[in-house]
Amino acid sequence: MAETATGDKQLETISGLRDVGFALGVIVILTVLFLPLPSVLIDLGLAVSIAVSILILMVALWIQRPLDFSAFPTVLLIATMLRLALNIATTRLILTNGADGHTAAGHVIAGFAKFVMGGDFFIGIVIFLILLTVNFIVITKGASRIAEVGARFALDGIPGKQMAIDADLSSGLIDEREAQRRRRDLEEESSFFGAMDGASKFVRGDAIAGLIITAINVFGGIAIATWRHGLPVSDAVDVFTKLSVGDGLVSQIPALIISLAAGLVVAKGGTRGSVDKAVLGQITSHPRALMVTAAMMGLLALMPGLPFFPFAVLGGLSGFAGYLIPRRWQAERVAAEEKQRVETQKAAEETRQSVKGALKISEVEIVFGQQLSAVFLRKHDQLGQRVAKLRRKFARQYGFVVPEIQLSDDLSLPPRAYQIRIHGATLANHELPLGDVLVIIGDGPMPSVPGVETFEPAFGLKALWIPEAFAKELKREGFTTVDIMTVLLTHLSEAIRNNLAQLFSYRDMQQLVDGLPPEYKKLLDEIRPAHISYSGIQAVLKMLLAERVSIRNIQLILEAIAEIAPHARRTEQVAEHVRQRISQQICGDLAIDGALPVLRLGARWDLAFHEALKRDQRGEVVEFDIDPRLIEDFSKDARNAIKKLMDKGEQFVVVTSVEARPYVRLVIERLFPTLPVLSHVELARGVQIKALGSIG
Repeated sequence: MAETATGDKQLETISGLRDVGFALGVIVILTVLFLPLPSVLIDLGLAVSIAVSILILMVALWIQRPLDFSAFPTVLLIATMLRLALNIATTRLILTNGADGHTAAGHVIAGFAKFVMGGDFFIGIVIFLILLTVNFIVITKGASRIAEVGARFALDGIPGKQMAIDADLSSGLIDEREAQRRRRDLEEESSFFGAMDGASKFVRGDAIAGLIITAINVFGGIAIATWRHGLPVSDAVDVFTKLSVGDGLVSQIPALIISLAAGLVVAKGGTRGSVDKAVLGQITSHPRALMVTAAMMGLLALMPGLPFFPFAVLGGLSGFAGYLIPRRWQAERVAAEEKQRVETQKAAEETRQSVKGALKISEVEIVFGQQLSAVFLRKHDQLGQRVAKLRRKFARQYGFVVPEIQLSDDLSLPPRAYQIRIHGATLANHELPLGDVLVIIGDGPMPSVPGVETFEPAFGLKALWIPEAFAKELKREGFTTVDIMTVLLTHLSEAIRNNLAQLFSYRDMQQLVDGLPPEYKKLLDEIRPAHISYSGIQAVLKMLLAERVSIRNIQLILEAIAEIAPHARRTEQVAEHVRQRISQQICGDLAIDGALPVLRLGARWDLAFHEALKRDQRGEVVEFDIDPRLIEDFSKDARNAIKKLMDKGEQFVVVTSVEARPYVRLVIERLFPTLPVLSHVELARGVQIKALGSIG
């Protein structure tokens, strides 16, 4: 604790010294305006000015957004004052000691004069004027205009941006802390562009001041050297022009650098990222432009009279970049997908291992024992593709997307066993002997190859597990073999088909509604909530799916609901009306080669079910009251008649009266869950009926 307190005191001391040092630096700049400085300090000050300008330019290049350098206007003012103070100090030295020679104002000015001018003051004047023109007319003027427009738009856009922040806060998209941060950024943005608009005037004024000071140094120095020191005019012109132009170059080069930095800062606008990423990233994001550039450079390289080498090199570089960039994108995309996949798997594993993951129940899940898990883990991609194909098939067939199927393992299961769970409840399980294939024999002949008797898990047919090594021999005998993955997926398919109603959630219902055309959304608005709610529509769709009736014709179903909803309150009545309206679809899905095989109820059972229906004064069925012994007798007759046809391999439907259909279905589904039960009015016109007999 004592060490921490000592460290805090040291930080406070350093922070206080920094504040004092900064204030002293500003005071020193002001004192330079009035006090004469020796040439050594002038050299140091000019070096500091150049270093500061380069530092400002580098910061402007690497900031992510303009507000990251919000202190730029202040820095610009201080840097401008530093250059002006040094200009005045060098002017004092030039006019005072200029007659002593080229180093009268320090070695930095003399060095620039010699290096840039090459000993010819006329070249120096031309270069100085060019730098001044570039700084004053091109860079400074453009940056000033950008800052002016940016300040205007920033101020004009404040009310709209403030309203957007308030709207996001009201809707709950952001919290109060985020709203405060955005408001603060908004205030800083408007203040920044306003300050930059004013600060750009410093740069323009600095350029004008540099030109005036250089002219004063030249003409004033020549006059003083000629009249006071008695130098010849030619010597005075040579010395003072070189000193003055050298001084102007030393001041204009940092001014040009800072003007460029100011232009870069205000020109970034809404672009995020450093300048190299913002500029090079956007330019190189169009490989075709690079390829066209390469072609043009190649044409210029081949034109007579033009040098081949520079255009050929530029064309080659552009073509190479245009070829390389798409491949780099592809590699980055693959790496990003792989990273996303790894992160998703890691997150899923963490969720599964966490307590919260233990509370989450998957809608559809296959749980493997240890040995099966190891086998299917090696075939994960193949299994995933076949599961995705299965989901697409269900979506086309039944009109909604089955939930994602989760794959997991459970060490408490037998090693070769699996379970199919829906909403956490185990609906089916089976064991798969590894290295065997399944041969379904039913009531047919047995193969010559020995095997283990079993039942096919999806339909309960008699079958054999036979080693995979005998697969070719079984095919020669005319038997069809089924691998363990197909057995698993067939079992899964039937489990899902038997539980479609459970899997059709309110979310699925909402997705169907969201995908409707506008006119059908208007139809929904007309009937709800006065006649039926979303949950009521969902209940109707669930009743259809419970009997494996597809809801893919959702628009026709909604029209049927809109017809009956104002006149019927019970969901069962609405569902029966919908079945009648989509009878063409129902019969089309069940017909075989254009014909619909039917098994009718006999006259006895038609009369029995009709008498069991109790009606109210309006004639509507309100109760189903039948003697339990009659139910037992009907179950026996139905089982015998249906079993006889199934043993012959017939696929058919049971047909009864409209009002009795739900109750006949209630009895038959306990005996044969997948057998469809239709009413007479659901036999669509144009469908050929093939009568197979009657029950009882």
